[in-house]
Amino acid sequence: MSEPRENPVVYVKDVQKHFVASSRQESEVKALQRVSFSLESGEFYVLLGASGSGKTTLLRCVAGLEKPDEGEIAIDGKPVFSGSRHIYVPPESRPLAMVFQSYALWPHMSVFKNIAFPLRYGTHRLRGVDLKRRVDGVVELMGLTEQIYRPVTRLSGGQQQRVALARALALEPHVLLMDEPLSNLDAKLRALLRIELKQLTRRIGITTLYVTHDQIEAMVLGDRMAVMDHGQIIQQGSPWDLYKRPHNVFVAQFLGDMNLLEGTLESLDFPFGRVWSESGAIKVIPFENVKQGPVRVGIRLEDVVLASGPGENVMAGRVLDRHFLGEAFLYHIQVGNTVLRLRKTESGEILEPGQGIWLYLPPERCMAFTSEKPKDTA
Repeated sequence: MSEPRENPVVYVKDVQKHFVASSRQESEVKALQRVSFSLESGEFYVLLGASGSGKTTLLRCVAGLEKPDEGEIAIDGKPVFSGSRHIYVPPESRPLAMVFQSYALWPHMSVFKNIAFPLRYGTHRLRGVDLKRRVDGVVELMGLTEQIYRPVTRLSGGQQQRVALARALALEPHVLLMDEPLSNLDAKLRALLRIELKQLTRRIGITTLYVTHDQIEAMVLGDRMAVMDHGQIIQQGSPWDLYKRPHNVFVAQFLGDMNLLEGTLESLDFPFGRVWSESGAIKVIPFENVKQGPVRVGIRLEDVVLASGPGENVMAGRVLDRHFLGEAFLYHIQVGNTVLRLRKTESGEILEPGQGIWLYLPPERCMAFTSEKPKDTA
């Protein structure tokens, strides 16, 4: 775990949270295990993980909706939870707002009344002109001016998501928390709104903590992201770093398709190493704590390229089948006892089942990991 950045807006250190799984057996589920991270001003930070990884529990601890067992949480330099100092600040007294997966809109109210409700009855109450000015401002920001007096039940899913976000922003929070706010939308609308959301948060400069199980969403939105599993942050950094330089097979596979070959790392000559596999020698980049011995070599599907003949990091293969994906073809290639996958755009040569080919695995794209079995990412 890296050291927190200077003067973070959100600071989380060694947070732990356990739940009782069965009242009869008194067993515990370790939902969070000494989790630490920090957010700087204006940063969009994404918590990514499968169901049960602890990402929503962590978000709820920051929000104050869950009380951790141990650890420290501070917002704007002020502690809102401390297990050692017995500090717990309730959600309504924390300078943040939250957008839920279900949007949590009042169906009998109009757009205006939904946005105005927490301003009228919350801790920072507004009335009259001040209230209308605040609501009008976020309504215009979210492009809801024409729908402002329409019942929310008559809005589309995308418009309802905008109302939920407008209601949160109307509170003028220092930190915006979002729990899978796009998951109820269809794929096309979700893709459009994630771009809108990124542009909006950057334009207003709000610090955002976002939870999702969608890998593409995390990489599109996040300035930084953290991959979580079993209540722990496995790796955090920029989306590019995590995709291109994952610390282990779990992170590598969770962030996208990857070919894996078994082999033995026989030599290290920085920055490359040489792995012997059943298909021959492979020049690779060894990652975190990889030593000589059994390893798994990973390479992304889009990084495998066709070659004209034998050479370094070139393997002979035969096309097993071809699948049309729209923007590309997916091929399964038999290489020795291993099946490699190749994703190739439809422009250029189209490979036929049964065709013999040569595959080149660029050394700088081949990642060597310790030989561990991948965890289930379903």
